[in-house]
Amino acid sequence: MAVGRPVGGVSGARGLHDFLRSVAVIGVSVGAFTDVGMVRSLNEDHYYVGTHIWLVADGMGGHAAGEVASEIVVDTLRSLDRDHLEQQQIVDAVMAANSEVLAYGRAHPEARGLGSTVTGLARIDIGGAEHWAVFNVGDSRVYREYGGVLSRATVDHSEVEELILQGVITAEQARWHAFRSVVTRSIGTEPPPQVDVWVFPQTPGERFIVCSDGLVAELDDGDLQSILNRSADAESAARALLDAACEAGGSDNISVIVVAVAADERAEVEEITNPRSHLNVEVTSE
Repeated sequence: MAVGRPVGGVSGARGLHDFLRSVAVIGVSVGAFTDVGMVRSLNEDHYYVGTHIWLVADGMGGHAAGEVASEIVVDTLRSLDRDHLEQQQIVDAVMAANSEVLAYGRAHPEARGLGSTVTGLARIDIGGAEHWAVFNVGDSRVYREYGGVLSRATVDHSEVEELILQGVITAEQARWHAFRSVVTRSIGTEPPPQVDVWVFPQTPGERFIVCSDGLVAELDDGDLQSILNRSADAESAARALLDAACEAGGSDNISVIVVAVAADERAEVEEITNPRSHLNVEVTSE
């Protein structure tokens, strides 16, 4: 297990990928990279690769505050990397991270207003059977690919996503919209944000992309699918995705984790939930 951190702090040079070695656990292989991109001088993304949870956090705020916020989020949620994780524990950890980010802002006035997105994929236990939980706050994403079909497993919490859902703009128009970077939920807010959690059984041969919005700012879903199709493994897929985003412009920090489930991993999954169930959790402050 390891935490991915920005390379060189302020370096924008290409080739300084913060590559985390491909990690193999039972039935799963993982590759992960982060990069400052081609425009910005500071990488405010952090990620975590464990054996039970994979996270990406994208920080927001000036004077390096975003880097601090995303680090707080990852450091808090990495405690979830354990056996027999439960769905509610994910929500509780996100709420704890929200409190920690708020506390940092109160203690450091120069960083007031800092925040972060978070998204992740986790192994959770439901009635003794292992399932996936996908969760997010903000516009960092998880994608699922199976049988040659790529689909988004999370819903962005952003102004442009709401406009898409209302039929005002298309997904393609959203990529260039003036409000494309405006999120409607983030870590570090009062009252705390809602956490979306999606739960579904595991399937042999499926693959996941966990990423910050810097990846999808440059690549559309067709690009992602094409790169996955020609990648031999999780490591090469993650690197190819990051390189393609940088070559397409790299306008933001880019973090990407690819989690690949072995095709011959035949875990017995008891159907005790719907094939895909959703928990949208709202936590109210005291």
